[in-house]
Amino acid sequence: QVDLVESGGGLVQAGGSLTLSCAASGRTFSTMGWFRQAPGKERDLLTAIRWSGSSTYYADSVKGRFTISRDNAKNTVYLQMNSLKPEDTAVYYCAAKKRLAVLKAHTYDYWGQGTQVTVSS
Repeated sequence: QVDLVESGGGLVQAGGSLTLSCAASGRTFSTMGWFRQAPGKERDLLTAIRWSGSSTYYADSVKGRFTISRDNAKNTVYLQMNSLKPEDTAVYYCAAKKRLAVLKAHTYDYWGQGTQVTVSS
């Protein structure tokens, strides 16, 4: 059974920081990604990272503010979010992909339950 368990969401003031964690278990993955979905909007891919190597992808909306990283020993992926803005308010999802594909591809095989991030102005 594959499990992706996110943690670290919450309420933060604009300009602040949060770090999300995603603990993965159940099988090996080629790629991990973070998505977000705001009310009334589509779920968007923010960033992705390979489980091996150093390749990463960032959407323009978060480039320079968000950083994805992983700890292979803990099977955990992190999303460090800095300089948060009210428009970053959304439910954030961790996702995992079985097979290698283009990093910015939006198709993933497994999903976490989501964690709410709210940025107040």
